[in-house]
Amino acid sequence: MLALKKALLPVDFSGRCMGAARYLHALAARFGTEVTLLHAIPPPHYEFTSVEVGGAVLDDLLANRMAQLRAELDKYLSAELQGVATRRLVVEGDPARRIVEYAHEQGMNLIMMPTHGYGPFRRFILGSVTAKVLHDADCPIWTGVHLEQAPQFEAIAFRTVAAAVDLGDQSRRTLEWASGFAEAHQARLVVVHATASIEGRAGEYFDPEWREHIAEAAAAEIDKLGAGLPPAADRIIEAGDAPKVVCGAAEKTKADLLVIGRGSAAGVFGRLRQNAYAIIRQSPCPVVSV
Repeated sequence: MLALKKALLPVDFSGRCMGAARYLHALAARFGTEVTLLHAIPPPHYEFTSVEVGGAVLDDLLANRMAQLRAELDKYLSAELQGVATRRLVVEGDPARRIVEYAHEQGMNLIMMPTHGYGPFRRFILGSVTAKVLHDADCPIWTGVHLEQAPQFEAIAFRTVAAAVDLGDQSRRTLEWASGFAEAHQARLVVVHATASIEGRAGEYFDPEWREHIAEAAAAEIDKLGAGLPPAADRIIEAGDAPKVVCGAAEKTKADLLVIGRGSAAGVFGRLRQNAYAIIRQSPCPVVSV
């Protein structure tokens, strides 16, 4: 069974954190997940060094600020995480670095990032902290640009899970994670793959069945990757831009969760990381990057 015993929620006290906590409550109800809330205070801003403030004064300011934040964090999201085993921690340092360090030290199974949505501009912007954590962390990372609109815990359901694979080294792990999550929720599993978009140039012969050959070869590779796992309910193999194909499939199948790989050497699309950010920004549902 998929192990989700320990999850980390970095908090910035925004509305996105409330939505993230609701999803974590749903995971805790299913997997018995222990949740750690972590708030990182960036180092004192350079502007403090432009005035004559002694080190002792800065230390006092930081200590007071940390005490205030600990008091706020002790009560934060209590309603959303009622009944969930929860730890709360305030640390000093670069937020992205401290998030990744803590996740590694504590052996977290998941990081739930309260990703920036930015309304209609979400397609073009991904928070810098989220981008750094996606780049550096080893464990799966849950992101969602719609967290402000997350339903109440009781209404959260996972009926369809989509797994996007690029047939690279990371694809087996992606399928295993998605399959385990779908099995735990008795959800439908859909596997999605985007093939290269190949067009014949003017004056050149182009085999009209070439796309079918590519799709058949991809389907065979997916079968190999999924060996020993419960079979997927559906497979979607389409030619085109990877983010567009993947997000379109998630929308078409009404996926409640999209699972992708990141950082693997990957077929014609190079490193999936090149597409991961676009998929996260454009996905109609939360995305877990494995």
